[in-house]
Amino acid sequence: MVVTYTNKIANLKGFGSFCRLLLRWRGSVYKMVWQDMLIYLLLYYAISFVYRFGLTEDEKRIFEKVSIHCGHFRNLIPISFVLGFYVSLIVGRWWGMYQSIPWPDTLCIYLATHIQGTDARARMMRCTVVRYINLAILMTFVMIAPGVKKNFPGLQQLVDAGYMTENEKAILESLERKTHEHKTYVPFLWASKLVDRARREGKIKDDIAQKTVTDEVIKIRGLCGELLGWDTYNIPLVYTQVVTIAVYSFFLFSVLGEQFLDPAQNLPNNIIDLYVPVFSLLQFFFYIGWLKVAESLINPFGEDDHDFEFVALIKRHLEMSYLLADSSPQEQPTMVQEAYWDSTLQAQTEQAELCTVAFQLANRFIQPEEV
Repeated sequence: MVVTYTNKIANLKGFGSFCRLLLRWRGSVYKMVWQDMLIYLLLYYAISFVYRFGLTEDEKRIFEKVSIHCGHFRNLIPISFVLGFYVSLIVGRWWGMYQSIPWPDTLCIYLATHIQGTDARARMMRCTVVRYINLAILMTFVMIAPGVKKNFPGLQQLVDAGYMTENEKAILESLERKTHEHKTYVPFLWASKLVDRARREGKIKDDIAQKTVTDEVIKIRGLCGELLGWDTYNIPLVYTQVVTIAVYSFFLFSVLGEQFLDPAQNLPNNIIDLYVPVFSLLQFFFYIGWLKVAESLINPFGEDDHDFEFVALIKRHLEMSYLLADSSPQEQPTMVQEAYWDSTLQAQTEQAELCTVAFQLANRFIQPEEV
């Protein structure tokens, strides 16, 4: 479920007004990294306790050499470079997924405009096309979103919800015996053929209107195909593995390399002894938080805080589709002379007068060529 917060910061005034967002828990970075940070702290303090109280002096000297060695060579891991490109790639992929979400609103407006009439036949054609489009979108969401799959696990649930008839269910089941490929294209085919039938019956006035409606059906089909493509073809697993191993290896060596050592030994970069590794924790928080951002956005089709709300989107599409495509004449406003009617006429008159004056001046200064 997407966490919305921009409405909370529409009018920010004064110092620190943006900081109120830092106290939110749901969808926050704290919720994502606290478990990893807890494990990191437990390991860090366990090793620190052993170093301070469980080792002999000779063993402490050996541990200090190991700690300095790990602290030096763990910086050779290009964590910022690897993680930065990875997160950039993930965010671009996430935005592409969002832009691929199909919206039937434009098609419904075209249906209400080009399939005219309030008789039962015209209304049935409009509503049936709308139902086919919503069925195709729902079938696509079922394939990619586990939350939608739980609500519609089979074709019978689509029939019970009113998206499909028993006859249409039988057709899809017969196609299932012919091929195991997905059947999301079938409702789009039904919708296109129904638009063609409306043209042949005279419900659509011309071929241009038919092409406009059909093109929008195909456009929605393309968006559904893009969603299936995003779900099928992922970022190469090797890239995800490299980034994850690099980040966790970096902090695994940090557990040793960031230990505060005995200042009396005059070791390099160990002039102070603290009990809380403040800067190490900040580094852990930023890098692990960065990695968690990528993990949460790599597949926004689930039910996490940052995922798309497909269940709510299905309900919205169904409601708006019928509202737009099958509106009654009583829902159309009557035309009136609005408040700016007189000013509009006056502006048009003044513009016509200016054009007349400009034409007269042009005729005065431009003389005809002599023959």
